[in-house]
Amino acid sequence: MSTDIAADIAAKASHAAKAVANLTTEQKNFVLQSMANHIRSASEMILAANADEVATASANGTSAAMLDRLTLTAERINAMAQAIEQIINLPDPVGATRQIERRPNGINIEKRRIALGVICMIYEARPNVTADAGALCFKSGNAVILRCGREAIQTSLAIAKAMQQALREHQLPDEVISIVPDPDRDLMLSLLKQDNYIDLVIPRGGEGLIRFVTEHSRIPVIQHFKGVCHLYVDQSADLQMAIDLLLNGKVQRPGVCNALEGLLVNKYIAADFLPMVATALAKHDVIVHACKHSIGYFANAQAIADNDFGQEYLAPEIAVRVVDDLDAAMAHIDQFGSQHTEVICTADQANADRFIRQVDSAVVMHNTSSRFSDGGELGLGAEIGISTSKLHAYGPMGLEALTTEKYVVTGNGQTRG
Repeated sequence: MSTDIAADIAAKASHAAKAVANLTTEQKNFVLQSMANHIRSASEMILAANADEVATASANGTSAAMLDRLTLTAERINAMAQAIEQIINLPDPVGATRQIERRPNGINIEKRRIALGVICMIYEARPNVTADAGALCFKSGNAVILRCGREAIQTSLAIAKAMQQALREHQLPDEVISIVPDPDRDLMLSLLKQDNYIDLVIPRGGEGLIRFVTEHSRIPVIQHFKGVCHLYVDQSADLQMAIDLLLNGKVQRPGVCNALEGLLVNKYIAADFLPMVATALAKHDVIVHACKHSIGYFANAQAIADNDFGQEYLAPEIAVRVVDDLDAAMAHIDQFGSQHTEVICTADQANADRFIRQVDSAVVMHNTSSRFSDGGELGLGAEIGISTSKLHAYGPMGLEALTTEKYVVTGNGQTRG
């Protein structure tokens, strides 16, 4: 039964994708504005569905980080609509052409950007993904199948209903943005086998979900297992700047994947800097897991062994380690990082350049907060996810990452000898 349902959902999405692929940029933007308007108009309905799900999740002992991702407010709903309007203003990648070569025999070779086709999003308690993914896939000429977790299914259905109303107003099928109505795992497994219809799977959620999808999918999967992001404070760093980066990266929203999970401190500034760190983190009730060289600077720190770093806390917790130098910091990141986002705070441009060049991460930052590792903040509009697997995208994924290129070869009758 689940196989038949999955095949029907995927086949209808594949058919709907053909309708989107042929729309002009102007047509897509009109529909997107209508989606934003309908989401705002449906705010009360969306909030009512969300309130019920938040109450249920809270009663079930859901973590604070998950509750934060699940919870919508009037401001967050308006932000969803605004994110769609930002996508309207972004360049449409579909149809962009780049010249490759004119061959000696006269044939001309170009590459032209096209939609992927059908994208399947699998996510947990993140109802904002429904609007973000729906809009980004639509603008890039794709249909999308949205499989939401049980915790947020009613909220996501309410958001999708608003967006589908905009599709119908413009004579487009509802299946351009499909919501899987049942979060049953067998149905998800069946969807992951629909490689005849679905072109790409993007899971967003905890490491367990992403590994499960990767292991069971016949379809290419964009991987981002976790966000273990570090701030390395170099010997020449402006210490107050470093404190600002630390607090913004750890405290502002600790439950997101671009929050800091590790602080690395050059040993030559540890005596000056770590007392500042202890005071700043204590004001925000941050739990500290400290190495043997840093634990003495904190009143209630928990000792952490050298091989226990690399945890994604998604909470007001952070691991602290004193390192000998830049090389030691990069070695730590290489061992314990997750190729998501890494930050160096330094006034030494040569060290910054080495860090940027040598650290293997989707996003590398110099003297700025890890919290900017986000599609919207990087100018992509609402992001659909972040890839740490390098194929076919690396880092926050916006419109262009939801397309590919085909060769266009033109001539005037040339044949191959």
